[in-house]
Amino acid sequence: INPVIHIVGTNGKGSTGRFLAHTLYKRGFSVGHYTSPHILKFNERIWINGKDISDEKLEELHQRLQTLLPKKIINELSYFEYTTFLAVLAFEGLDFVILEAGLGGEFDATNVFSKKISLITTIGLDHQAFLGDSIEEIATTKLNSITKEAIIGKQNFDIDKIIKKLNKKTYNYLDFFTKEEINELKKEFVFASFLFDNYLLAMSFLKKENIKFSIDDIKDLTLPGRMQEIKKDIFIDVGHNPLAAKAIKKELSSK
Repeated sequence: INPVIHIVGTNGKGSTGRFLAHTLYKRGFSVGHYTSPHILKFNERIWINGKDISDEKLEELHQRLQTLLPKKIINELSYFEYTTFLAVLAFEGLDFVILEAGLGGEFDATNVFSKKISLITTIGLDHQAFLGDSIEEIATTKLNSITKEAIIGKQNFDIDKIIKKLNKKTYNYLDFFTKEEINELKKEFVFASFLFDNYLLAMSFLKKENIKFSIDDIKDLTLPGRMQEIKKDIFIDVGHNPLAAKAIKKELSSK
């Protein structure tokens, strides 16, 4: 599968990936987005050209995978590893493939594929039992997944020291925009304000690739569980760590 855009970070991976996937699709490209976890149905994890994968296609891929891999290996795969294999089979032949890391980065199942670039979303404390107790440890295991180059999104700590040790080509997402452009995009942005930097990170890749886009491309996009108002003044959000809680609190206080 080629080219792969790898999305790694603590918060904002899902929205960043979907902003990018949806915009590329609206611009005429064929695109797949692998995201996790799902909210209501497993099919949400594998999105192709504007739609979640169908039950029929999933079954077809499942049967194909059973013939491609020896039974011993299939039995040793984790739930996420098996799902990742299903996704990459589903994405064969697409113009762009967006793979979202499940946990960490360096040792994540999504990190075994050759990638064009990594997009690094906000990094914070989460899954410490697996990734380390400090923000530096967590950031290191996530950034170690960068193979060629990366665009670094908004961070709440000094990430530069860790980046320098990596000796990889990195860009800051804001360097692709003028202040005027950012202000214009912000005026038209209809989602929760804490998602705006994720949108800029996604669009910075398009800027780098000289692919045109418009804020109108995401006017018909829905992001379930991202400060989603299901009834008047009743919101649901998938945030599940301190960083997300702070963002949600700030968002609610502005309403």
